[in-house]
Amino acid sequence: MTVAHAAILLATGVGVGFAGGLLGVGGCFIMTPIQYMIFTNIGIPADIAIKLAFGTNLLVVLPTAISGAWRHSKKGAVWWKPAITMGSCGLICAFGGATLATHLPGAGLKIAFGAVILAGGIWMLTARTPKVEQEPKDNPWLWVAWSILIGIITGTIGIGGGVLMVPILVLALKFKMHNAVATSLAIMIFTSIGGVIGYITNGLGVPELANLDYTIGFVNLTSWFLLAVTSVGMAQVGAITAHKLPAKQLRYIFIAVMFYMGLKMLGVFGWLGWSI
Repeated sequence: MTVAHAAILLATGVGVGFAGGLLGVGGCFIMTPIQYMIFTNIGIPADIAIKLAFGTNLLVVLPTAISGAWRHSKKGAVWWKPAITMGSCGLICAFGGATLATHLPGAGLKIAFGAVILAGGIWMLTARTPKVEQEPKDNPWLWVAWSILIGIITGTIGIGGGVLMVPILVLALKFKMHNAVATSLAIMIFTSIGGVIGYITNGLGVPELANLDYTIGFVNLTSWFLLAVTSVGMAQVGAITAHKLPAKQLRYIFIAVMFYMGLKMLGVFGWLGWSI
């Protein structure tokens, strides 16, 4: 890994941390394209590179989510009961999803990643905001049902799950936007742990990773450190900023970022000849 690669990862960590604290996401939709580019650039096969990006993503999510959730919790925005219920179930399902992902072709995972991110953005954009504010759904069985889906997808495509959790918490479970962002970060503490364990255990002994320094399974510790060292502090900045923005503005920022990264991973910009 070159100095230029290190600088790119440090700068990416700044964006990841800020997005995490601001939007309640793990920032994997930012990290995945960057890491995939770097890993393939240093000679790692594309099929392995995407899985290595996914596993490393989830380890970055862990300290970033802890940092952001702590700040939101101080503001009283985290609803811990659903966070722990959904997180515990999501942890187990994320491990299963990660295990499944390591046996699937990388090209398919890359497309699935972009499709899920884009679908979440479309859902958030097209869903009608109720005219009368509803009370959040206080139903543990409903929380568990949604967390199974979130956990499996989290592990399979190496995301913290915030890009799915925030829409689900807002649209299906009727959370207020600020509470959804905060509770999403708390849930990601659990789902990231399950996913990381899955990517590490299933990546041990992979021949293509044998000569890559500081790598445990499908987790690259060099990339993790460079991303995490800047993202943890910026998660605090993002969380503070989130409480200063109106919920509607926060929602549209979230949607715009999802659309960009979804289209990026699907290769739409490349097909159009746009270098963005």
